[in-house]
Amino acid sequence: MFEKVLSFYTKYFAVWVILFGIVAYFLPGPFVALKPYNEWFFALTMFGIGAVLEIDDFRRIAQKPIIVLIGSCAQFTIMPLGAFLLSKLFAFPPEIAVGLILTGSAPGAMASNVMSYIAKADTAYSVSLTTVSTLLCPLLTPGLTLLLAGSVLDVDFWPMVLSVVKMVIVPLLVGFGIRHYLREKIEKVVAIFPAISVTFIIFICSLVIALNRERLIMITGPILAAGLILNIYGMIAGYSVGSLFRMAANRRRTLAIEIGMQNAGLGTVLALKHFGEEATIPAAIFVFICIITASIMAEVWQKRQAKE
Repeated sequence: MFEKVLSFYTKYFAVWVILFGIVAYFLPGPFVALKPYNEWFFALTMFGIGAVLEIDDFRRIAQKPIIVLIGSCAQFTIMPLGAFLLSKLFAFPPEIAVGLILTGSAPGAMASNVMSYIAKADTAYSVSLTTVSTLLCPLLTPGLTLLLAGSVLDVDFWPMVLSVVKMVIVPLLVGFGIRHYLREKIEKVVAIFPAISVTFIIFICSLVIALNRERLIMITGPILAAGLILNIYGMIAGYSVGSLFRMAANRRRTLAIEIGMQNAGLGTVLALKHFGEEATIPAAIFVFICIITASIMAEVWQKRQAKE
């Protein structure tokens, strides 16, 4: 019964993000009060991901390195360049531009694994891509942000690298180590870890809404349009890459979800730490957009798979 409740909670991730976002907009106080613990919350999110990974996930990477290489290259080229071009097209101010580029340069989102599962896509492939992009992001996320946004705003490369290592790599490895060495004990409660990750991502999104409630009224329109275009472009481009390399339908779906959904939670935390509250707005809005569109496509593909 408990596992069913957790599964329901994780599956309807998009619903909770929207509901708590609304609450944070009208009652920002409780969320703002927890702002000093934001980085810890994200670290716990990555710990939850690490705790559900297994050695087999890494074996898949070793067995099929080409398809993972294709997906990873697509991840760190399609979205960063798309974000850069959109920031120029919409002529965003520097803080918004760097926030959008940082969002596009983030690794794959953990929620993409859940969405791939719901969509009847290749979940193992999704986990492998998320793992590799997460391990690469300490260098690539700050590096791409510096390359594409350095001209509009000062980007401190090494402090950002250190932030990603502390918030992503260390807790991810700790979670993985605990799962590996305490397998029998962890196996009994493994369902709780995705729920932990979902909970803290919900909080991070809500915090950004609470911090930017006045700015959202004034500038949400153009950023919403840019975020929606970036998301749809990423999903179409990801599916097209899979078709170009003649991948099976379930892997094309995985690439569409994986590339279209960025780890905007990480982008939000990095933007808040290194660039200020205004830079978090593109990432916060992108979380809502990519979860909603991926949920819709997951349902469509799930029903199509059932008919087939």
